[in-house]
Amino acid sequence: MAHALDAVRFLLSDTDPAKLGASLAEVAFVGRSNSGKSTMINALCRKDLARTSSTPGRTRTINVYEAAPQRRIVDLPGYGFATGPAASREGWGAMIEGYLMGTKTLAGIFVLVDAKLGPTKLDLEMLNWLQAERLPWRVVATKVDQVKSSRSFVRRREVAQLVGMTPEALAWVSSQEGTGIVELRNEVARLIGVAGQKS
Repeated sequence: MAHALDAVRFLLSDTDPAKLGASLAEVAFVGRSNSGKSTMINALCRKDLARTSSTPGRTRTINVYEAAPQRRIVDLPGYGFATGPAASREGWGAMIEGYLMGTKTLAGIFVLVDAKLGPTKLDLEMLNWLQAERLPWRVVATKVDQVKSSRSFVRRREVAQLVGMTPEALAWVSSQEGTGIVELRNEVARLIGVAGQKS
């Protein structure tokens, strides 16, 4: 059965948030460089849209995907130990902040955290900043297939506590096995206002 996100297509990439243009609604995915953002977007849209790599930090621009006219999904550069020219790495922080602060139609920010490793210092700094700026955020624990099934319940509770959420509010997702993908697809579609639309 067709889903609204099946119609998502690549729209544009840029390093300057001001050049992305206006939208009616958009959601953004942010996380450290190997949190699985691109893989997650591909799983949500059921197609190979976002470039994936075994090398952390390959996303070096703001990549915009469109589900319907002016209804967008945005993949932001990863933060952390990404490889690349030093000057480029230093610019990512300003790029991410510029986008998040300058986008008036931002309906939600999904912060991806590795379920097995848990939130890093940079993840917690990002969450604290989002809270301080009163931006709409939600944590998505990724790669949950790497957590032993016998520890899944306890690990979800541990990660939730570390990021200041209830276990139920923490999205528990595996792009590889499909855990939580349907729920996250529906949430993204609802936030950008394409839920129920035919692709």
